[in-house]
Amino acid sequence: MLGRRDPQTSIFDGDQRYLGHVGEKTFYAYLAQHRHELFRDDDFADLYRLDWGRPSVAPSLLCTALLLQHYERCSDQEAADRAAYDQRWKVALGTDELERPFAKSTLQLFRAQLQCNDKGRLPFEASIQQAKRAGKLRSEGKMRAALDTTAIWGRGAVKDTYNLLADGVLRVMREVARFRGQPLAKWAAGRDLERFLGSSIKGEAEIDWDDKRARRELLEGLIKDARRVLEMAGRARAQMASGSRDEQRLLAATEVLSQVLVQDVEPGDDGHPQIRQGTSADRICSVHDPEMRHGRKSASTRFDGHKLAIGADVESQLVVAVDVLPGSAKDDEGSLELAQQAELNAGLKLEAALGDCAYGTGPNRQRFAKANLTLLAKVPRVAETGRFVKDDFDIDIEQATCRCPAGQVTTHIVSAGKQIVDGERVPLKAFQFSARQCGPCPLRDRCFSRNQHGRLVRLNHFEALHREARRWQQSADFGIFREQRQVVEHRLARMVQLGVRQARYFGRDKTLFQALMVAAVANLTLVAAHSFGTTTPTPFYPVILGLAAALIGLFGASWSQCGPDTGCHRPAQPCPDRR
Repeated sequence: MLGRRDPQTSIFDGDQRYLGHVGEKTFYAYLAQHRHELFRDDDFADLYRLDWGRPSVAPSLLCTALLLQHYERCSDQEAADRAAYDQRWKVALGTDELERPFAKSTLQLFRAQLQCNDKGRLPFEASIQQAKRAGKLRSEGKMRAALDTTAIWGRGAVKDTYNLLADGVLRVMREVARFRGQPLAKWAAGRDLERFLGSSIKGEAEIDWDDKRARRELLEGLIKDARRVLEMAGRARAQMASGSRDEQRLLAATEVLSQVLVQDVEPGDDGHPQIRQGTSADRICSVHDPEMRHGRKSASTRFDGHKLAIGADVESQLVVAVDVLPGSAKDDEGSLELAQQAELNAGLKLEAALGDCAYGTGPNRQRFAKANLTLLAKVPRVAETGRFVKDDFDIDIEQATCRCPAGQVTTHIVSAGKQIVDGERVPLKAFQFSARQCGPCPLRDRCFSRNQHGRLVRLNHFEALHREARRWQQSADFGIFREQRQVVEHRLARMVQLGVRQARYFGRDKTLFQALMVAAVANLTLVAAHSFGTTTPTPFYPVILGLAAALIGLFGASWSQCGPDTGCHRPAQPCPDRR
């Protein structure tokens, strides 16, 4: 049953007794003063029964606790302990001094409810609405959103092919043994599969790793056992109820093992299986978290996990859009949806989306143009070759002319192969300079090799979009763009500081929930800093103390001395036992 917080404030609540002690200009004090604006219990009513059952812990309190957990980067058990014993948490939550508001399992169950019922974005969206109430984010008009990505290290263990196969086999074995109603060790012993129950199949293999034949025999044995286990799983699945939980778990395990066999093993020239050379972008690198992927943020920076994508309002510096992509995804993947999410969350018209060179690809510019959204991103310069590149030529697409650095102009257009666009091969064109124009040119050696008769300037399928972007790069707005785009880098740095670099959970959906909570904390700390200079409501408990002090001052003479009828001391003599 839905539990609700009592709106009536008590003088024994933590935020009334210890607010001054904790500090009025802290994140804890800000949550104490504004938690009722952030979350309402009725916002979570569809997660609970309303007519019967034991009242739950108020979901508004648990949501505030999740914010504190990500603010302090602590575990579920630590969060429960701090809520019970830490004065700062009691101030933020508004709980009594001796109250233990929730257990670890309560917090875990509430988080699972948020994720399963599509409520994971509620705290993040609440942070944006709070920014509007505080005047940090404008309520109407236009906005510019800067987009960028960073790496998230996955939670699952990344292993080589031998241990990856063994982990996949073990996962299927567990599901089959569970369905058969047998302990895993007993089930494995009856089928000669005990070696998969060890800590590492590779570490426990007593072979000479310098011996190629021994390595091949170990790999062949693992592949044989993997296929045998898949056959057992197929027979078990045939006996399961269609659509049952057991079938879903077994199907997920067999799909992972099958994928590992396909991606990591190939037949060699001698007919024996061997480890596949090279790495596919969709390669599963962890059986424990099959959604992890190998990724790169640069030629020298490689990671295993996911990729965080955010959009930040350049004026307020608030995070207004969050997504988690596969680690192998390109930076511009899903950027249009991210920009649209920023527009929807902020409730403002998107004037432009700002990105780095990775967002300035032709297909991405075309996607934004079709959606009637402006994308501002620098066109990457062509790699230096020692000769003139296409950027050195003045190309006019509308007039179909091309002027070279020496001043020669051509209108001659020829076919120049094809380019794959959205899965289709699209014919390309090129400007062709004649031998008569290029032959006597004094810049010929800087333009093309001597075995050519005239310079060929190829046109990209998205040439018009690229030329427009290059003209924008020469305008005054480009300098403003460079300053504004830095905002998103600062927001990413803040989210990394709050722990988003390391995934707390398995799976991309749960990692997205973590990213949303971190973004909410990043936003609220920014709003809190903005609000610290404003006047805040005076807590109730200090008012009571002040009133009591005034009364003591008024009647202090009679209270600080014993009366004439006590028989203890003379009326004017202070009592030594009075406290």
